[in-house]
Amino acid sequence: MTHRSTVSADDLSDLSLGAVFLATGGGGDPYVPEMICREALKKHGPVNLIAPDDLPDDAYVVSIGGVGAPTVSLEMLPTVDDAARTLEAFEAHVGRTVDAVVSFEIGGGNSLIPIMAAAGRGVPVVDGDGMGRALPEAQMMTYAIAGVCPSPAVAYDYAGNITTFTTPDTQTYERHIRALAMASGGMITTAEHPMTGAELKPAIIPGTVGFSIALGRTLRENRGRADALLPVLRHVFAGSVYGECRLLYCGKVTDKATRIVGGYDIGEATLAPFAGEGDAMTISIKNEYLVAKLAGRVVATVPDLIVIVDYETGTPINAERLRYGQRVAVFAVGCPAFFRTPRALKAVAPKAFGFDMPYVPLEDL
Repeated sequence: MTHRSTVSADDLSDLSLGAVFLATGGGGDPYVPEMICREALKKHGPVNLIAPDDLPDDAYVVSIGGVGAPTVSLEMLPTVDDAARTLEAFEAHVGRTVDAVVSFEIGGGNSLIPIMAAAGRGVPVVDGDGMGRALPEAQMMTYAIAGVCPSPAVAYDYAGNITTFTTPDTQTYERHIRALAMASGGMITTAEHPMTGAELKPAIIPGTVGFSIALGRTLRENRGRADALLPVLRHVFAGSVYGECRLLYCGKVTDKATRIVGGYDIGEATLAPFAGEGDAMTISIKNEYLVAKLAGRVVATVPDLIVIVDYETGTPINAERLRYGQRVAVFAVGCPAFFRTPRALKAVAPKAFGFDMPYVPLEDL
């Protein structure tokens, strides 16, 4: 895939659509962030998209995004300047200028926040992210797994309050940042895991911003029944950092219950066949879709991607938008190779989420 050099307002719909697919249910609904990002790009112009390998080794890069329960992002609406103000507060805190920003996760609304920050502050966005999907906790980011320190870090809330963090490790940081998000209405914007270009290159899932735009365009151009999408999706994923794509299930949502626990949306969804006869599928949720079971048998688990789409249109559905009665299809996609290393699996295997099961790669299930 050829490398894109900019992200413009015209790319945002495709970027949002692709990022919701990759978000595995999490990352925050992109509808409002997309509108805000569009305004930022209208005001400031397109942002430059820089490949990780093109970053100088001494470049100073910071990751930026929203932290909290995605449900809250539908109610606590950010402003066009929140991301840029977060970056400005971070630069004031560390006493130096940031050369580029990068995404926590190529997930839903969180794929758009770095673009808003970059537009407002006139810096490029790195083409890649720290998850290749969405995951609920900071220590699950590739940056943290690769040994990048989370702080100095800065959080910005809806009232413009700025909180700074100095923590020795990402598990400690995650506890503190989650507590602040809960105390700040449920959602904050943070700049964290600052790193040099040299530190970023081995620690990033590369090319995911450009890939999201291509994936979103594919979904838009092939809008229609989900089962007809499979060959097209297999083709687009074949040229990516991801593994194989499978269609796991088609059916209707018969039950879905989540509640906000500890700053996360936690719960489960149950799907049944359209005709009512046959095995049910259950999907465990912690912001994201984490484990899919068919008749009690595991058919996909985190860190591989579990994706729910609208059956009639193929449009991916965030967990907070999943509703009783929806007709859906469930896809699974193999995760990037980074997450299959022993070091990464300590942070992102099912056991890291409290599930008593090993990680079995999608192609082996």
